[in-house]
Order: sequence, then C-alpha cells, then structure tokens
Amino acid sequence: MNYRNDKSGNKVSILGYGCMRFSRKNGGVDIEKTEKEIMAAFEAGVNYYDTAYLYPGSEDSLGQILEKNGIREKVNIATKLPQYLVKKPGDIDKFFDEELRRLRTGYVDYYLMHHITDFSQWERLKRLGIGEWIAAQKTSGRIRNIGFSYHGNTDGFVRALNDFDWDFCQIQYNYVDETSQAGRAGLEAAQEKGIPVIIMEPLRGGKLVDKLPVKAKKLVADSGIYGGLTLSDTGKAAALAFRWLWDQPGVTCVLSGMNSLEMIKENCAAADASQAGCMEAEERELISKIKKIISETEKVGCTGCRYCMPCPAGVDIPTIFYYYNLMYSDGKWTGRSEYAQTNSLRNEPAFATLCVGCGKCESHCPQEIPIRAKLKEADRALRPLPYKIGAKIMKKYMVRK
Repeated sequence: MNYRNDKSGNKVSILGYGCMRFSRKNGGVDIEKTEKEIMAAFEAGVNYYDTAYLYPGSEDSLGQILEKNGIREKVNIATKLPQYLVKKPGDIDKFFDEELRRLRTGYVDYYLMHHITDFSQWERLKRLGIGEWIAAQKTSGRIRNIGFSYHGNTDGFVRALNDFDWDFCQIQYNYVDETSQAGRAGLEAAQEKGIPVIIMEPLRGGKLVDKLPVKAKKLVADSGIYGGLTLSDTGKAAALAFRWLWDQPGVTCVLSGMNSLEMIKENCAAADASQAGCMEAEERELISKIKKIISETEKVGCTGCRYCMPCPAGVDIPTIFYYYNLMYSDGKWTGRSEYAQTNSLRNEPAFATLCVGCGKCESHCPQEIPIRAKLKEADRALRPLPYKIGAKIMKKYMVRK
C-alpha cells in the first residue's frame, strides 16, 4: 500500500474504505461478511475508514469490528457531524457523543462537517459556536483533525476552504466530474494551501465501472495497462479511475465503498502500483475516448471552461448545463437529484430563471452555444414541478438560517 501525508505528517493510505455501502442482511449490516472485508483491507494496508452519523448501522458496525479485532489504535476513523440536524449548540455534543459511543472509541481521527452545499451552512454553525467547540475537542484530544465534506460549486468550496484553519476536506471528484462541484480548481486550491483532500465518489457510484456504455466497456476490456496489473474487466475500469486520481499529488486518499473480497484485492493491488505521476499515455488516451463516448448523449456541448462566467444576473451556467447533460448520460433521477443538492440547496440558488437575456455569455462562449435558449430548455428538464416542490422542502431542512 502506498501512503500520503496528512497536514501533521501522519501516513494515510491512498485507498480509503468507504463505509456507506456495507452489505446488508435481514434489514441490517451483514456484520460477519463486513468484518472479513474490513480485515482483508486492513491486512492489505488500508488505514482510513470513512463513515457518518446517517449511514444506517455503519458507525456501530465499524466500532464493533475494530474493537473485536483490537485494531482501533492502528487505523484512522473518519466520521461526520450531521450539521443539517443541528438546531442549537447542545445538539453538536449530543450527536458527537452518540457517534463516539457507536464507534466504541474516545476520539475520532478525522471529523467532518457533513454535506456542506452552501457557505451559509458553515456560517450558521459558526453562529452556534462551532469554532469554539472544535478548539475544545482538539485540545481534549477527542478530535485530531477537522474538515468538511462538500457538494456545492467551486466558488462556495473555495470560500469555505479559506474561512477556517481546516486540517483536511472531502470532495466528489472523478474524471467525468472534473469541472463540477469543487472540481480540479477546488482540488488545486486546497493543494496550494497544503490541505489534504479526501475523494468521494471516484467511480460515480459504479457508473465508471459496470454502468459504463457498452462501447466504453469494450475499450477497457481490450486494454492491457494499469501499471502492469492483471485485473478483471471491472477491476481494470476501477483502476483506471483510481489511477487518474492518484496521479494527482493534491489527492491524499480515495474512498471506495468496497463490499467484496475480490473488489478489495483488486483495488489494493491498484493502490500498490500507483503514485503521483503514475499514469501512462495510453491510459490518458483511453480516458479521453471514454469521456467522448459518454458525451455522445449530451444535450449541450458545454466543456465547463467558464468563459461565460460570471453571469451579471447570477446564473450558474456551467453547473446547469453539466447536470442537464448528466440527466442523459447517468439518468434523469441522477441529474435532477445532484442538481438539486448542488444548486437548489444554496442560500441563493443560481437558477436559469434569473437570466435577463443580455447575451453577454454567448459573446464569450468558445463553443458558440445558444446559451439563452439552452438555459430555458435545461431548466424545464431539471426542475419539473415535483422537483421544485421537493427541493423547496429539502432546502428548508438542509439550509437553515
């Protein structure tokens, strides 16, 4: 296993264990199967285990397994404050104390403010005294590193990044999400500040593996690269996505929701063979071909270059087009739900309906996209009435003032 340093110089395995997708049995976590998988990952060198308050049964199962096998002190636990459930200062302690009980531990190695979609959420936590609370927990040793997980746009991410002395952060990032959410720009902003970055959704929930288009799957199956590894076709697709991330020095750890021994074996083998600068020219070319195949379903030829920004009226043009295209590459539910959390769950959403038709964006677009017309088209597709209602309810729940 290869490792990279956190902000304090501690070694973190470049492959982390995402604990959201533990196998289920009889309505709960399949603890016996999960134990075998976690111990296989531990023996292979994985030392970062990521869970959260709202992952059903995850914290409790992880705590049981680590305690039973006597390895708590040999691994790093990352879990998260459900900031969207915090209504008053006392709630912070209530949730954190419950998490420690579930995890059977007296401290958390990496603690995150969970699911930040808008800077206003962090501002609300500050008003509730989160800064003083964090300082007290770090002084007592109950929290060793503090960070946040992020699902909003790049500008919001950079703003949050610069507003506090963070030890690390967590973003969604992969070779098709290079210009969405925090994106490469966010990754590089964190790297410039020396803040380690943990990557979630490196495979987009399997969409870069078993859910790839048939033509892309064949290209992967016929390839013979990935650091000279012998892998299954599924393992090749995963390794390609992982190596694209590990090739970038700003990436500290990549999370994978592993739930089979074969998956753990192949992912760990890929991690053993990967480091910054590891990608071969053939791998980069293969990714370019896969992205082109995926883009064949696009409705708008937007490259995310952002030459159209900033919009005088406040419309987030690249974000809207990205999720409009995602509706047709990954499914309508995926495109709409991810758009809802990235744009709708902001204190001041940047919807297409804000467009005043000035045309400034079109004069700057290298692709010569009829942006004004496409914005209307995208808004109708992304926000049908049921989604508008659902997003309004979610915002009331997630983004409190």
